[in-house]
Amino acid sequence: MDLFSRTWAALRAAVAALPDEDFAKPSGCRGWLVRDLVCHLVIDAQDVLITLVTPASSAVTHDAVTYWAVSSEPPSGDDPLDALIVRLAAAYEDPALLKFHLDDVGAAASRAADLADPGMRVSTQEMVLTAGDYLSAYVLEWTLHHLDLVSSVPGPPAEGLARTREMLEKIAGTAFPASFADEDVLLVTTGRRAPTDAEREALGGLAARLPFVLG
Repeated sequence: MDLFSRTWAALRAAVAALPDEDFAKPSGCRGWLVRDLVCHLVIDAQDVLITLVTPASSAVTHDAVTYWAVSSEPPSGDDPLDALIVRLAAAYEDPALLKFHLDDVGAAASRAADLADPGMRVSTQEMVLTAGDYLSAYVLEWTLHHLDLVSSVPGPPAEGLARTREMLEKIAGTAFPASFADEDVLLVTTGRRAPTDAEREALGGLAARLPFVLG
């Protein structure tokens, strides 16, 4: 729960520090500008608020790792929600409005997370998780999207990078090479950058399974 708050606060602070011109630059998310990514974060914050007030009475079906669906193909851009986010982001026009909306909704999501009972069961996307596991899953979301911002702002907290690496290793069912820094693991294994020849050699047979596209 605490790591959710720290990674989310760091991401929101990074967005707040972005110069206006960076919103029109490509992000680390394929096909999205930085403004599209920030608009997606607004939607994410809304999802956190909705889920934390959607209690479930049935048994838990997923945890922070199995919450994620894994594919080997990056998004095509044909998904209606992805297309909506691009149009919605463009409608903001002034990056200050987008920053304000993220700060407003994002702060509310942070307060809701702080108040949530970690053991409470919540429902989202036809899954039932404890609130603690649901918020832990979002540590991965916040950390990867923090890396997706342009490099003019500070990166995600080290503990968020380490926890996200740990979750990715559980998703992959194997440990990644110890010689890889956490940030390089996240960028390479999720397809955000191609591995170097040396990294590909260190990955061995695991290289053929990349990327792990999470959704």
